[in-house]
Amino acid sequence: MAHITIFVTGSIAAYKTVYLLRQLQKDGHQVRVAMTSAATKFVGVDTFASLTHQPVLTNLFDQNDGKIGHIELADWTDLAIVAPASADVIAKMANGIADDAVTSTLLAVHAPTIVVPAMNSHMWEKDATQRNLRLLKTDGYLVMDPAFGQLAEGYAGKGRFPEPNVIAQFVEKQLDSQEGPLAGRKILVTAGGTLEYIDPVRFIGNRSSGKMGLAIAKAALMMGANVTLIAGTMSVPVPENSRLQTIRVRTTEEMLEQVDQQFADCDALVMAAAIADFKPQQMADEKIKKHAGENTWTLHLSTTPDILKRMGEKKQSQLVIGFAAETQDLLTNAQHKLASKHADMIVANDVAKAGSGFGVDTNQVTILQPHQEPDAWPLLSKDAVAQRLMRLVVKELSK
Repeated sequence: MAHITIFVTGSIAAYKTVYLLRQLQKDGHQVRVAMTSAATKFVGVDTFASLTHQPVLTNLFDQNDGKIGHIELADWTDLAIVAPASADVIAKMANGIADDAVTSTLLAVHAPTIVVPAMNSHMWEKDATQRNLRLLKTDGYLVMDPAFGQLAEGYAGKGRFPEPNVIAQFVEKQLDSQEGPLAGRKILVTAGGTLEYIDPVRFIGNRSSGKMGLAIAKAALMMGANVTLIAGTMSVPVPENSRLQTIRVRTTEEMLEQVDQQFADCDALVMAAAIADFKPQQMADEKIKKHAGENTWTLHLSTTPDILKRMGEKKQSQLVIGFAAETQDLLTNAQHKLASKHADMIVANDVAKAGSGFGVDTNQVTILQPHQEPDAWPLLSKDAVAQRLMRLVVKELSK
């Protein structure tokens, strides 16, 4: 399931986008909509709002729960579809013009973007339009050819909006595509928390939901990678994908074993899991009972294996990325972790800060790399953090 935003522009074919939206929803995706002023002349805003149960972005100055509307929508988006894409908006996208809500959001989107042109055949054939489309393709946009058929003007020609089911099939193909900047790469991701058992019914654990690790796995898949997800305890479902292998573990020892087995042939390891740092020195065979008169109980702990450090010491050409969830002295502790674990990158976040860390859908992180100044990112959705992180992975692997 992906977060898909449809950008509707000023073309008579805008009414067909309603059917595309419904098909994408049937395929299990969450869909939101942004519209140009011209698009609202063909389809009412309320139509899309009713179908998505979300506000439709039409105004550059709209806000969503106090957030800047077009930036919030751009960060939310896993896949953007400009459908129908008018010649006007194609020209603006090709030249980086951002003069309304749609073009400004598209300029801020870092997710894959599909452009579905729809216009009169004379406009389609114009040198300027074809030049703009070549620019978009060069910039990495995915452009669908329009269909040949009856146009609004009453004659046949190329420029007709493809049937919604054809577009939906194209979308699914791209979501499961092995093309992209990480095509052919294997990304190893850990997610969720590990448990250390005290007795058969009690354990030491943490509040990790697995959302950040899963977002990283999804971002890597969207960029064409083959992903192995080693998942501890998670409160979010893991989607099915032909390029995703999911391995379930419970304890830190089990996670170490699986990471060690998968590490040799991976290109990058992203340790987003919240590893339990301590475990009981001995697990009781039976449930420990309370006894009258005993008001205290001493539990002896020992440290668990340091998976990040072991992989950092073991790496050959692999990129090793760790997370540092801290409640104090964020940069000091993260810098120490970067050096002591032999990591190539640390993603540091203050889990005591509102909106960041366990259980929420947002994160505010700082990226640390050897011999570079810390790079503090703003508060973003975890999906947006994952997409930006994977772009860094692409950059580092290309070296």
